Amino acid sequence: MDNIKAVDKKHVIRGWSVNQKNNPLVVEKSEGMYFWDTEGNRYMEFSSALVNLNLGHQHPKVVAAIKEQADKMCYIHPAFATTARAEAAAAVAAITPGDLNQIFFTTSGADANENAIKFARYYTGRHKILAKYRSYHGATMGAISLTGDNRRSPAEPGLPGVIHFPDPFPYRPPQGVSEADLLAHSLEHLRYIIEYEGGHQIAALFLESQAGSGGGYHEYPQGYIEGVREICDEHGILLVSDEVMVGFGRTGKWFAVQHTDVVPDMITMAKGLTCGYVPLGAVAVSDRMMEKLGKEKLWAGLTYNGHPLGCATAVAAINVYHEENLIENSANLGKVMLARLQEMKEKHTIIGDVRGSGLYGCIELVKDRNSKEPIDVTLQNKIKPMLMSRGLSTLVKGHIIFTGPPLIINEDQLIEGLDIIESVIAELA
Repeated sequence: MDNIKAVDKKHVIRGWSVNQKNNPLVVEKSEGMYFWDTEGNRYMEFSSALVNLNLGHQHPKVVAAIKEQADKMCYIHPAFATTARAEAAAAVAAITPGDLNQIFFTTSGADANENAIKFARYYTGRHKILAKYRSYHGATMGAISLTGDNRRSPAEPGLPGVIHFPDPFPYRPPQGVSEADLLAHSLEHLRYIIEYEGGHQIAALFLESQAGSGGGYHEYPQGYIEGVREICDEHGILLVSDEVMVGFGRTGKWFAVQHTDVVPDMITMAKGLTCGYVPLGAVAVSDRMMEKLGKEKLWAGLTYNGHPLGCATAVAAINVYHEENLIENSANLGKVMLARLQEMKEKHTIIGDVRGSGLYGCIELVKDRNSKEPIDVTLQNKIKPMLMSRGLSTLVKGHIIFTGPPLIINEDQLIEGLDIIESVIAELA
């Protein structure tokens, strides 16, 4: 095709955008930390695409595994056992905490959360689900109903029985609540909601173990997840850790919940499971839950459940994480990244806050540090084009710039990318 952009414009519907205004960059090839457009311009990948390309582009070991599986078997009815699915389930179970040894494969993070809702309701016999306001769990109907931020509103009315609650955000606490009191205030508020909704009717609480894109990356106050686990246990509520974005080394641990001693009842995952090479998600379910669910017919299934290509990709990806020590690389370079972000904050008053854990962080740009009011929309709209013009691609959400490069990045590349971001911030200021 001579004009890919024109054909794309005519036939492709693109999500999360105004389609009549779309003018996408045409990408020609990609490798490692970079991709190139059709004019030969190179761009550094600094948010791992959608925080999923943990191994970067075209990792040779993963590409080889996909080719090998494609030559052997591209697809088989999910009722049959396959080597790829068995090995993928064992590989995931080997890195999950506690007794999360039973793996249900899906096609994405959104339908991993969909199926976790089903499993929670089947297991408990209850129908209500708790989720945070400042959260994102996916775009399918159940997952978008769990979602707390403004992406939920256009899809409403959503799934019945979902109740949202506020989480502790240290940079933007509720009015009148000090940072010292934030933990106790948040847990007490959660108890209040459970009391009025009826703990005996609540099946599960979904929690991003470190908050992702809903309000810009942030960690909870120390002790928060432990407090949530205790409250859930008091009422027989299952705790589901959504690790779709922060799993597989993104925060310097295999799963972000492992920064605590808490073992959830389920973990949902995708993104870093195959790094986007082939679509695949999963729900890791506790042995305790499967003691009951395994005795009954499980009313859940997908045509592409445990797809051989996806499972072979997951096995190869997990092997690469191990062989190249990428979880450790994320933890080590994450300290370098956070220190550099803090240096930037000291130099530029337009930066209200910086946050990070492992190779995942963000920068909030504000008009004034005291009011914390975000920069004007006119400035927000300039950020992405300015970064791209300097050869860097990363996620920008309003006044927040995300920093989440592939875990294969080295220190020189990391500093290069952060220098580009700082140059844009300095110009905006």
